[in-house]
Amino acid sequence: MDFNQIVTQANRNGMLTVQPRMGFDCPDKMLNGLTAVKNANATTMGTITLDSYTRVDDIVNAQKSLDAGHILNGYPIINHGSRKCIDLLNTIQDDYFMVQVRHGSSLPNHIFECLVESGVMATEGGPISYCLPYSRTPLKDAVNSWRQCVNMAAIGGAFGPLHIESFGGCMLGQMCPPGLLVALAIIEGVFFERYGLTSLSLSYAQQTSVSQDIGAVRALRELATKWLKKAEWHVVVYTYMGVFPKTIEGATDLLKASVEICKYGHAERLITKTVKEAFRIPTIVENIASLERARKHWDSLGEYNSYKDSTLFFHEIYTEATNIISHVLNLDSDVGEAILKAFSLGIIDVPYCLHFDNKGKSRAYIDAAGILQWCDVGNMPIEIKQERGGINSLDPFKFLGMLSSIESKYDAHYLK
Repeated sequence: MDFNQIVTQANRNGMLTVQPRMGFDCPDKMLNGLTAVKNANATTMGTITLDSYTRVDDIVNAQKSLDAGHILNGYPIINHGSRKCIDLLNTIQDDYFMVQVRHGSSLPNHIFECLVESGVMATEGGPISYCLPYSRTPLKDAVNSWRQCVNMAAIGGAFGPLHIESFGGCMLGQMCPPGLLVALAIIEGVFFERYGLTSLSLSYAQQTSVSQDIGAVRALRELATKWLKKAEWHVVVYTYMGVFPKTIEGATDLLKASVEICKYGHAERLITKTVKEAFRIPTIVENIASLERARKHWDSLGEYNSYKDSTLFFHEIYTEATNIISHVLNLDSDVGEAILKAFSLGIIDVPYCLHFDNKGKSRAYIDAAGILQWCDVGNMPIEIKQERGGINSLDPFKFLGMLSSIESKYDAHYLK
């Protein structure tokens, strides 16, 4: 079975697949981390996160750091070579547990070549989602690189084609309204499918309202069914990626909320965070505790969805995302060219994104009810909803407060 098949089979058996972020520069420590994840009391997938040097193709300095005994912030897969990676994967993978490589590269040709050679079966990213937040790479160059990489992944190597997860639904981590996140995930998914990929997943990052997020994940599923004609897919939710609660209890409640988004939005996989996220990179033990905590909460949830207003959000987000997707894909029969034209015209405009290929006219805010919505859409084909108390301009001091709103919300009860 491939990565998608393992996750979807677990879902059919009533289980949520949970996965940590994890990357170590030493193969032995990487294996220890993956072994702990595999043996956790949960249904899990493993992660190998690559280091910053590999992300930007600086293999020389990655090697210098290794030779000097410096600790890298991830696994330098190219420096260690395909043989070590093959041995690592053969030791840990089976029909129920597979490893995904996460990298963050806008120009990942060198990484994909190594993934295919090393027998890696799953990775993530996308021409938009790994370009705008992480690099100064021209979007045109990123699109061209990702075309080649998706073709490479679709062909695969001796171990078969790769699975790719779109990171589009996680754009900037926070303060990007769900309609655009859903649209970006679908557009990258269509990009993958049109260039030959048959197995993919679509991401969505938890935002500020559980009800709104449930509606968003449901909309993502409906739109994937509509737009993806050939590829098999599943949906992955990310526990909140912005400023995290500092209290153990607040962080735990936030993790539980992300599990509920998966349950009632019908997502199959969850990327977790730990109770120490606000302070440092978590340890292996802390990651395992988070995986098991997520599984325990999943098992405690019934089928009844108490978030009744999620249906309203579903319709709003579905309509908003549909408008964006349709406008973008009608720009050109080649999805890559359509993406470039969409950014040039401002039909896609990511709020607060400083990349020079992004128009930067859109703005979003969190209203008094904790709902993430637009206050300026620039040239995007979106109707601004004002029923919940919208605003026409955004105070920069209030905006700074919004960045910490989830931390404040989830810590408030425990700091009294």
